[in-house]
Amino acid sequence: MQKDNSSGTPAPARLRHRRRSNEVIPEDSKANGSHLLVNDHNKYRSMLIRAYSSIWMIGGFAFVVYMGHLYIMAMVVVIQIFMARELFNLLRKAHEDKHLPGFRLLNWHFFFTAMLFVYGRLLSQRLVNTITTDRFLYQLVSSLFKYHMAICYFLYIAGFMWFILTLKKKMYKYQFGQYAWTHMILIVVFTQSSFTVASIFEGIFWFLLPATLIVINDIAAYFFGFFFGRTPLIKLSPKKTWEGFIGASVTTIISAFMLANVMGRFPWLTCPRKDLSSGWLHCDPGPLFKPQHFTLPGWVSQWFPWKEVSILPVQWHALCLGLFASIIAPFGGFFASGFKRAFKIKDFGDSIPGHGGITDRMDCQMVMAVFAYIYQQSFVVQQNLSVDTILNQIMMSLTFKEQQDLYIKLGEILQERLVGRS
Repeated sequence: MQKDNSSGTPAPARLRHRRRSNEVIPEDSKANGSHLLVNDHNKYRSMLIRAYSSIWMIGGFAFVVYMGHLYIMAMVVVIQIFMARELFNLLRKAHEDKHLPGFRLLNWHFFFTAMLFVYGRLLSQRLVNTITTDRFLYQLVSSLFKYHMAICYFLYIAGFMWFILTLKKKMYKYQFGQYAWTHMILIVVFTQSSFTVASIFEGIFWFLLPATLIVINDIAAYFFGFFFGRTPLIKLSPKKTWEGFIGASVTTIISAFMLANVMGRFPWLTCPRKDLSSGWLHCDPGPLFKPQHFTLPGWVSQWFPWKEVSILPVQWHALCLGLFASIIAPFGGFFASGFKRAFKIKDFGDSIPGHGGITDRMDCQMVMAVFAYIYQQSFVVQQNLSVDTILNQIMMSLTFKEQQDLYIKLGEILQERLVGRS
C-alpha cells in the first residue's frame, strides 16, 4: 500500500482575513488639507450653484414668514415629509422590498400616526379657540380631542400588528432593522420639529430669529472657510475649518443682537397666536419688547453721531441664542457628517442643488429649535395662569351641568368674600 506523501507534510496555515470596517479612511493627500475649500479648483462654480439655491430658499422662506403662522406650520410639515422620505430611503434595499409588498406603506402609517399625535397635542386648544362660535363643531372637536390619545394609540397598535403579521422567514433581520430605523426617524423628526411648531405659536420671533441665526452661521462659516480656511476643524467634516468656525461665531453673535432689535419692533412677529386664524396680530408687546434708552458717554459722541442708543431687553436673550447657534448647534451638522460617512454617502438627497437634501439643511436647525423653545419657556415666559387659560380648561374638560355647578359655587364664594369685607 502506497504511503500518502501528504501525511508527513504540515498543512499550510489557514489565512484569516480580518473583516474590514465600513468606515471610510481618508487618504494621506486628504489628511494634509488638500480637501479644504481654499484648495478646491471648482470652488467658484460650486459657490455659484450654492448661492443660487440659497437665494431661492431665503426668498421662499421670507414669503412664507410674511404669510403668517399657519403657512409657516405648513412649511414645517412639508419639510418633515421630505426629511422622512430621505431617511426612509437611506436604508432601503430594493431586493428585499420586492418580497415585502406594502412594507413601505407601513413606515408612512407610523409617520402619519406620529404626526396626528404631535400636532393634535400642540394645536388642540388653538383649534377649539377657533371654532367656539359654532356649538356643534365645538362639541365635535372637543369630543375628538378628549379621545385623541386613545385614537393615536390604537392607530399605533394597528401598525404594530400589521408589522407582526407581515414578518417573513429569512427577512426577519431586515424587517426588524427597518422597524427600529422608522422609530428613530420619528424621534429625530417629530420630537425636535414639534418644538419648532410650539415656538411658532409663542410668537414668530422665537421661530424666525433662531432659524435666521443658523442660516447666518452656515453662510458665514462657508465664506470664511472659502477665503481664509487653512486649519481643519474636525475629521468628521473635512471641509470645516477653525477660521470658518471662529468667523461664523463672531458674525452670528453680532447678528443676533442686531436682528433682535429689528424683529422685536413688529407686533405681528412678537405676539403669540392663540387660535388658528390667519389675520394680523396686535397686542401689548410686553416688557421684553419695549425699548430702553441709554445715554452714551461723551467721548463716544465725538467719534460717532449717536448720543443715546435704544435697546430692547430681548436683545440680551438673543445673545444667548446667538452663542448657542454659533458654538453648540454646529455639532448637529457634525453628527450628520459622521452619520453620512458611516453609510458612505455624500448627502442625504439631491433636492437642493449645491446643498444636498432637505435633511442636510435641517441638521443644525433641529438642534437649535429645541434649545430656542426650552430657553424661551425656562428663562423668558412667566409661568403663571391666565384667566383665558383657566376658562379654556373649564370649557374643554367640564360638561355643561358641571359648568353650571361651578358657576353657582363660584358665585357663593365671591358673595361670602364680599360680605366678609363689608
